[in-house]
Amino acid sequence: MEEHVSATVAPESREVGGKPLAEVRHGDAFDLFDQLRKSSVDLVITSPPYWGHRDYGLPHNWDYFNDIPTVRKIGPVSPGYQWYRQQGGLLGLEPYPEWFVQHLAEILEKAKAGLKPSGSMWINIGDTYFARWASIREQGRQGLGTDERYRRKTPLGGIRAEKNLLLIPARFAIAMQERGWILRNDVIWHKPNAVPRPEGDRLRSVHEHFFHFVKKPSAGRATYYYDIGEAEPRAGDVVTVNVAPGEAGHSATFPHDLIGPRILTSCPPGGVVLDPFSGTGRALEVALEHGRHAIGFDAQLEFVQLQKTKLNGNCKRPARKLRQ
Repeated sequence: MEEHVSATVAPESREVGGKPLAEVRHGDAFDLFDQLRKSSVDLVITSPPYWGHRDYGLPHNWDYFNDIPTVRKIGPVSPGYQWYRQQGGLLGLEPYPEWFVQHLAEILEKAKAGLKPSGSMWINIGDTYFARWASIREQGRQGLGTDERYRRKTPLGGIRAEKNLLLIPARFAIAMQERGWILRNDVIWHKPNAVPRPEGDRLRSVHEHFFHFVKKPSAGRATYYYDIGEAEPRAGDVVTVNVAPGEAGHSATFPHDLIGPRILTSCPPGGVVLDPFSGTGRALEVALEHGRHAIGFDAQLEFVQLQKTKLNGNCKRPARKLRQ
């Protein structure tokens, strides 16, 4: 499955300075994190798949994981992401939301070795309401894609009650803290142009979370690169940025004005930015525009090839001015 599409010199092996370089790798981030040179990345920034939203055109073992008696026997604690993959499972389509939180934390834990002691990790993640049977389409469970769909079945019990807001971002952040990560900020991304939904018994969801993690030191307090002068005006933890239009069939594209300040504050000039779920490559584009090297991982070959095309012509593009 793994395929590398890269510049002549990988950014993680290049000295600081010089022309920004990009490298895109095809495969599962769980495996590709192991290929990074130790302490070679300054910033990990990504928006991973959300639970129960879409299948991204990738295979998933629906027969096995939709069998309620089988998954009930396993229970809400997953045997692990490696086991889940071996059974044909896809991240984001777990039968239990608890499994998803566990798997995502397992995957991102593997970033520790490649991340510098001075490095940061920014993770954008949204919440969802529980539904025992949900329609999953390639472009999203909320009817954003084609009529073709799958039905994801999930056992009831505990937090898994119809219409219950699952608090997945909070559960994920706590899971990361329990693995030794230091949580420095929970930035609320306010989306003023969020797509209206037809529900009449609750308020519209117009925000997502963007968590800033750093590595826990062996002793003392965490220290890491951070330039607060590059944050948004007033440097507050609530930012208002419009949702970006989809691109190349991917409906969840990072807005430039959302990730630009994260890259500028948390990665030094000439440093290395890694997006382990890079999709259409927006984070990599912004990193290059601002003089940082970029690495992307993605499991969908179509997006890897798209990123190669875009990034080959993007290295010379000047940085766009961020919205004030």
